[in-house]
Amino acid sequence: MPLLGAHMSVAGGLFRAFERIARVGGEALQIFTRNQRQWRVPEVSAEEAALFRDHWEKWGQGPVAVHDSYLINLASPDPEIEAKSIAAFAGEIRRADLLGIPFLITHPGSHMGTGLAAGVARFTANLDRAIDLAEAAARVTVLLETTAGQGTNLGSGFEELRDMLEGSRHGAALGVCFDTCHAFAAGYDLRTPESYARTMAEFARLIGLKRLRFFHLNDAMKGLGSRVDRHTHIGQGEIGDPGFALLLNDPRFRHHPMVLETPKGEELAEDVINLQRLRSLLR
Repeated sequence: MPLLGAHMSVAGGLFRAFERIARVGGEALQIFTRNQRQWRVPEVSAEEAALFRDHWEKWGQGPVAVHDSYLINLASPDPEIEAKSIAAFAGEIRRADLLGIPFLITHPGSHMGTGLAAGVARFTANLDRAIDLAEAAARVTVLLETTAGQGTNLGSGFEELRDMLEGSRHGAALGVCFDTCHAFAAGYDLRTPESYARTMAEFARLIGLKRLRFFHLNDAMKGLGSRVDRHTHIGQGEIGDPGFALLLNDPRFRHHPMVLETPKGEELAEDVINLQRLRSLLR
């Protein structure tokens, strides 16, 4: 059975995320290690890392991933943003490594009007620079996230992700995080057995299912191919229960971590409802 969970706040300390995921009965967790809207962030102290690992063990050692800062754009043509992004992403890798977290999820960035090919080439080169700078590639697996293709964002097509993975000097150690809302908005249908099979066959052909290490489970507020990145609650969007049932019951992903990134309040009631709905779809 897939390991279902959610992205959780680290307000009050990184270790607090485990208290929150336990409250909703989650089996997998995603966090930001630092404020995702700031360039300058403090490093993780040894004491902070020890406290995090202690609470992780008490929670049960379920899978954990870090999502990188939204400011990072490794495909940026702006030299200042490019340099800041490389340094910030290296910092993300180092923090994940210190905390013992095996996965770092990143959006492939935006080409900012310079074109798809140029953006893919810049992202790939700068990703390699950041990994080299961090010196932790063997311990932290970077996962490229599927995107909706909104604006000049890269990564909406499986071909783009393939080119990034194959172009990287660290490509053999990289993987993919599949976001259901993003893939659907990019034009990959998940709603029927036939369309779901086509989508996964295309992913397998171009990238390979062994690269698929993590899932974001988000329903889509807008329609197929809309290119609009708007998450909504499970069963309340355009994908609907049938699409999630197909994914959740796919035996190829029976042990994969799958986390929610849907809207919620401080009481986390929405996560409880969404996780209950997902589990009700399991056969």
